[in-house]
Amino acid sequence: MSGPTQLFTVIALVSLPTVMYGGYALLGLLRAGRLTEAQRGYFRAGHAHAGVLLILALVSLQLVAQGNLGTAAEWVVCFLLLSGILAQSGGLFLNLLPRKGLAHAVTTGGAVLLGAGMLMTAWGIAFA
Repeated sequence: MSGPTQLFTVIALVSLPTVMYGGYALLGLLRAGRLTEAQRGYFRAGHAHAGVLLILALVSLQLVAQGNLGTAAEWVVCFLLLSGILAQSGGLFLNLLPRKGLAHAVTTGGAVLLGAGMLMTAWGIAFA
């Protein structure tokens, strides 16, 4: 593994402790009773999505490295995966704010980015 997949694997691995800290922060907020029921749900969903999607990205990055996409396409897939994860889980966290105007659009955009990244990964594996 080299190039973009190596870099983004490191980014994903370094990001995992931030998700772990998010779980710790969630417990503190739950104990303090500082979140509404809806906010608790969005925080849990954002936290869970971030963790699961980072693990999915780690697996996908290994597949991208084994595929036959070419360096430029690998960079695109890596950016799609990372930005998709940030948008998908970040959109859920935006629901914690009083003004939620962009939350749904950001979450949906993240899903689209992740879907595109997954399809490009599949293409690279299918034609390796």
